[in-house]
Amino acid sequence: MYKATTAFIDVEVEPTYLPEHSAPEVHRYVWAYTVTIHNRGDDSVRLRRRHWTITNAKGEVQEVDGSGVVGEQPMLDPGDSFTYTSGCPLTTSSGFMVGHYEMERDDGSMLHVDIPAFSLDMPNARVSMN
Repeated sequence: MYKATTAFIDVEVEPTYLPEHSAPEVHRYVWAYTVTIHNRGDDSVRLRRRHWTITNAKGEVQEVDGSGVVGEQPMLDPGDSFTYTSGCPLTTSSGFMVGHYEMERDDGSMLHVDIPAFSLDMPNARVSMN
């Protein structure tokens, strides 16, 4: 489990390799990642946008921006949490993701909330240094 906290907002991520959706023989490796966002503050926040930086084992980087998460812009009142699962394909057997959410407070001000960096590793993968 990977965890980051920004201004009383906790973000926890748990990645899982999906062999049933992967095809290593054609360089397709797929992970699911489950994110839980906890609002431990005193103000309600709405998740408006997400930004991901995805890097594979070759150092190739993909940037992903979008509105909300999994088609939603959840409101988290004080004490609430929101959990969702999404996925990430790579062309290598490992990589990592890191990002942030843009959340809107009740007063309209925006809050940049860090998503912890987490690794995507195929179980029992052998890394070649050639």
